[in-house]
Amino acid sequence: MEFLHPGILWGLLALLIPVIIHLFYFRRFKKIEFSNVRFLKEIKEETSSRNKLKNLLVLLCRLLALAALVLAFAQPFLNDGKALNKGSNAVSIFIDNSFSMRALSSDIPLFDKAKLKAKEIVEAYGNEDQFQIIAHDLGVKQQRLLTKEDALSAIDDLEIGPSVNGLNKIYQRQIQAIENSGERSILYYLSDFQKSICDLEIVQDSLTQVNFVPFQSVQEKNVTIDSVWLAAPAIIPNQTNKLVVRLFNHSDVIAEDVKLSLRDENGIQPLGLHEVPARSSVIDTANVNVLKTGWRDLTLSISDYPIEFDNEYLISFEVPKTKKILSINQHGRNKYLSSAFEGISYFTLENSTVSKLQFDKLNQFDLIVLNELTDLSSGLISELSNYIISGGNVLMFPSKTGNLTSYNQLSNALAADEYKSLVTTENKVSTLNTQDFIFSDVYLKSRRNLKLPTTQSNFELSNYSNRGRQDLLKYRNGKPYLSKYRKGNGYYYLCTSPLDTKENDLALNAEVFVPMLYKMSLAKFGSSVGAYTIGQNQNIAIPKRKGIGESSFMIKGSKEFIPQQSILSNEVVIGIQDQIDEPGFYQLFLKEDKIKHLAFNYDRKESDLRYLGLNDLKNTYGPQGVEIIEGAESKNFAQFIGDKANGIALWKWCLILALIFLGLESLIIRFWKK
Repeated sequence: MEFLHPGILWGLLALLIPVIIHLFYFRRFKKIEFSNVRFLKEIKEETSSRNKLKNLLVLLCRLLALAALVLAFAQPFLNDGKALNKGSNAVSIFIDNSFSMRALSSDIPLFDKAKLKAKEIVEAYGNEDQFQIIAHDLGVKQQRLLTKEDALSAIDDLEIGPSVNGLNKIYQRQIQAIENSGERSILYYLSDFQKSICDLEIVQDSLTQVNFVPFQSVQEKNVTIDSVWLAAPAIIPNQTNKLVVRLFNHSDVIAEDVKLSLRDENGIQPLGLHEVPARSSVIDTANVNVLKTGWRDLTLSISDYPIEFDNEYLISFEVPKTKKILSINQHGRNKYLSSAFEGISYFTLENSTVSKLQFDKLNQFDLIVLNELTDLSSGLISELSNYIISGGNVLMFPSKTGNLTSYNQLSNALAADEYKSLVTTENKVSTLNTQDFIFSDVYLKSRRNLKLPTTQSNFELSNYSNRGRQDLLKYRNGKPYLSKYRKGNGYYYLCTSPLDTKENDLALNAEVFVPMLYKMSLAKFGSSVGAYTIGQNQNIAIPKRKGIGESSFMIKGSKEFIPQQSILSNEVVIGIQDQIDEPGFYQLFLKEDKIKHLAFNYDRKESDLRYLGLNDLKNTYGPQGVEIIEGAESKNFAQFIGDKANGIALWKWCLILALIFLGLESLIIRFWKK
């Protein structure tokens, strides 16, 4: 036992006063004469003994009562062995404001209870202490230390929002805010502790206390639209395009009769009822008929209660008016290449020679064909590399007399195989890869009458194992005729034979040549669906275009703002910086030109409603020195924090003992008869 004010213990010397009074107190006796005192002597001796015992008990009660009062003013406490907290504190309180905190407990949302307890924690500390109030959105105001009054106001201002961060990121922000305060730090986490956010890794420090304040709710079942994507890399107008939807059941019971529907500018299209197994997903497809070009906004939705924030998934995609192909020729245009795109308005072919090539317009094309160029300049190699990395497609037909060194410089820049020696013997292609997008869904299962190319000369390729080559067409000897390489967001298609029909009859085989060109212009890495997640996709890259740098971009939707923009060599990065916090459709403008549609959805991290219980928290974080505060909803935080700061206070018990001893004294005096 220790004392907060040990100097007051000198007051115990006052116990000598009743002792002195008791010892020097002499009663005056009244003299009465009796004729016979033999019997009185016996009565006197008996009475005297009883009076002495009574007086001693009264003295003892007074001494104990006075000693208890002195101890009460000295404020004794029981210390657990840790250093006594003296001086000011830097208190950081994390309040979970994610969607899961909307859950009810005793008809009150967990978030409201967490705010009340956060206020109690602040009130329990002194005016000299400083406070940080932090939530999932990690706003700029949450990085500062506040006074007690400002901290209470900051708690009142908190609202539930879409942002979700792991506890480890929260912990790092807390440490950054208080590490330079020069004070002892105390961290509180008021949350339901979903498993999806519990990634905390604590660096143990004797000057830092970490406290978990868990709030538990009734676990609900939840089905969510997990993701949406197009079955093909590109949308083709006047055709039926397949949209793929994945539903996920986050509960331990089967979800039945989940209604899925699609909504667009033409109305609502029901997609049927689904049964989703427990902790599993189901995939469904929806047919989207695209009758006009331009941007399309679609909303996929399900009926699921009571968790509703993840019941919708918004997507945007563009149906271009035309696919533009550029053929860079050495000796003029190739008639077979031009014929492949004639009469089809959706495809537009432009021809250019190297000398007239405009590098700044390359990103306007969906496919660039290198038609037997004898040499590639370093500038062209650099531009083609940037074009492919940004999402473009390049098809390479070598020249029989071409400069292999320049060809291989492009290959090395794109991590592709190199051209080797020229083979001048006839070679026949025998294998066609229908698993790849270029030739998938092009032919019927039976391809017995399909004529594949024959070459009179071809280059052999190196066979580096780390180049990620995918063979689309192969010779009978197993060597590649047409290969595919991915670099960044684009593709490099490398043919080993010239396009000249004297060396290669590919252009004469329309059933291979034409669909190959069409699908290469449609190919795109990743999904064509423009769906972004609030709080995750903070940067959006778009190709460079004329006018960028002269004026600012503007994002319009439920709110309008000017985003950050960074101009790189071949693209512009648009920074959202947490300025979008509501799901919806937004448009990116440059002056009056609409550049892109953006569909923003809530983060699905909160959809998994599994929590860490008290035992899980103790087993996981107890060994790391975290104190798990049980019964948070009914906890008296003023007493709890006071006990942590000053030990278990005993002064109240001392006052109670003083009253008990004074009461005993009164009872003895009143009822102890002579």
